[in-house]
Amino acid sequence: MSSRHNNAVTAGGLLITLGIIFGDIGTSPLYVMKAIIGEGKVISSEVVLGGLSCIFWTLTLQTTIKYVIIILKADNKGEGGIFSLFALVRRAKIKWLYIPAIIGGSTLLADGMITPPISVASAIEGLKILNEDIPTIPIIIAILAALFIIQQFGTRFVGRFFGPVMMVWFSMLIVLGANQIAEYPWVFKAINPYFGYNLLVQHPGGFWILGAVFLCTTGAEALYSDLGHCGRNNIRISWIFVKTALLVNYFGQGAWLLNHEGMNLGEINPFFALMPDWFLIVGVIIATCAAVVASQALISGSFTLINEAIRLNFWPKVKVKFPTDLRGQLYIPSVNWLLLAGCIGVVLYFKESANMEAAYGLAIILTMIMTTLLLSFYMLLKRWNLILIVTIVLTFLSIESAFLVANLSKFSHGGWVTLLMASLLVVIMLSWYQARKIKNSFVEFVHLHDYIGLLADLSSDLSVPKFATHLVYLTSADNKGEIESKVIYSIMQKQPKRADIYWFVHVDVTDDPYRMEYTVRHMEDNDVIRVDFKLGFRVEPKINLMFRKVVEDLVKEKEVDITSRYESLNKNNVIGDFKFVVLEKYLSYDTDMPFYKKIILDIYFVLKELSMSEEKAFGLDTSSVLVEKVPMAIVPVQDVKLKRVY
Repeated sequence: MSSRHNNAVTAGGLLITLGIIFGDIGTSPLYVMKAIIGEGKVISSEVVLGGLSCIFWTLTLQTTIKYVIIILKADNKGEGGIFSLFALVRRAKIKWLYIPAIIGGSTLLADGMITPPISVASAIEGLKILNEDIPTIPIIIAILAALFIIQQFGTRFVGRFFGPVMMVWFSMLIVLGANQIAEYPWVFKAINPYFGYNLLVQHPGGFWILGAVFLCTTGAEALYSDLGHCGRNNIRISWIFVKTALLVNYFGQGAWLLNHEGMNLGEINPFFALMPDWFLIVGVIIATCAAVVASQALISGSFTLINEAIRLNFWPKVKVKFPTDLRGQLYIPSVNWLLLAGCIGVVLYFKESANMEAAYGLAIILTMIMTTLLLSFYMLLKRWNLILIVTIVLTFLSIESAFLVANLSKFSHGGWVTLLMASLLVVIMLSWYQARKIKNSFVEFVHLHDYIGLLADLSSDLSVPKFATHLVYLTSADNKGEIESKVIYSIMQKQPKRADIYWFVHVDVTDDPYRMEYTVRHMEDNDVIRVDFKLGFRVEPKINLMFRKVVEDLVKEKEVDITSRYESLNKNNVIGDFKFVVLEKYLSYDTDMPFYKKIILDIYFVLKELSMSEEKAFGLDTSSVLVEKVPMAIVPVQDVKLKRVY
């Protein structure tokens, strides 16, 4: 999908954008003003006007300027998200840039375990206005369970309704808000930043209200992550409508609150207070549908995030399914059930949306800070004006640091839950990434040219039983003239493997998300051939199918003869058999290494046991694959001193 195609603005594209992009940030009016006032607190005009002022400038500075205007420029062939941004900036060759990428990705995933519960709970709890004794927890869990169960069937059909649902939702936000603003139009004076300054600086404890204000922009990161689905221009144009709807509703809630100044808010949600009694049931249904759309967008985003993490070697290889033929839509069973378990755990632990609000936001602000750090390197690579770069980075780091400090007050109120989940994800990603670097740093490569003659001799040595007509090895050697010494050992010494043609296949994951190219190098005609695949980090590596396509192309160009070399089969033009060999490394007991490296590798091998096997991860046909275990003796221990006594 090219950027040019992705940026085409159409009425259908704008409608789809409403459904896919703005679900998370679009449902924030369900809980933001309630969180700012505080459950059971007396309504104060100072807090209301100050909170509205902070919301207006947060949506303007953080969401509009940072994400909609600036960060959407940082697209990777039309794709967005923190891992796509990392794929762009790692060209700077700065070794530690993977750290903010991993932290940002982990906190975004942790946020995915609290966004669906808080959105659905805030919508369902609107029923308590009719009956305070309605048991909401079973309803919330049932909706979440149904949402995650349908993921395995794909959401193409349901997705068609997301745009219209969100159009109805945003239209409802405008009508409800405008109705209250008509009665109290002076509420718009809150646009004056003085009211926000007064709340944060002059009002006792006002600064900590920023933790609640931040909830109005939590969906901004998801907006960037879903860039590839709709395109930059569709997002920017539809944001004008979305921001208008959000602000009208926020100011409408503010008008209602100002009309009830001095009243104890109790458990009343200002959002549902805008609705006339006759409309409440309909409003709750629309809000629930919008919450489901918001949750679906975040779940789909989590699948995409993990798929990218796998390709970038941040996450263990797990099964990825493609339930429909819609490009970019995928389903990862392990992540789906992990998210469901996390969401149900959040609901059972916090019980009410008010308690979830106290924990929400601490993880996602860390994602935003990491995105800002990576963005600074992107701007440097693009040679933006240095003064402009410094201004942008300092401005947003200052804003986000203030939000971070305010959100830290949530730690003891449940924020530790999302940080704990994020920390576990960071450990997994860092361990997997570092373990691969440790393994690769000690892999011994040899020059393949030195063994070409030996391979040719083995191929024609009739005293050695033929192992396969075509023997295919997967290699990690980036240098086309090199091969792992373990591969040579496997062919020559570990049961000598005679074949008519030896193939060496290398997969290079590129920063271009959808790149699908290959090169072929004939090391020795009809004896040794190397194939290099260059695949984007969003492309599923179906090596079995791709290699078959390569062979077909080579046969068509008469570059290789794949007919069986057995006389009886050759004269009947029977195609020779292909055998893949995958070398699976394990940690040898005869290994001595630093403690921290051993811990990382121990975690790695535990994760490897839980992940998908190498042959399945590469889409190889298990009937034609041989898995050989080879020891990873990194630093051998000193020789054992034995004395012969006879």
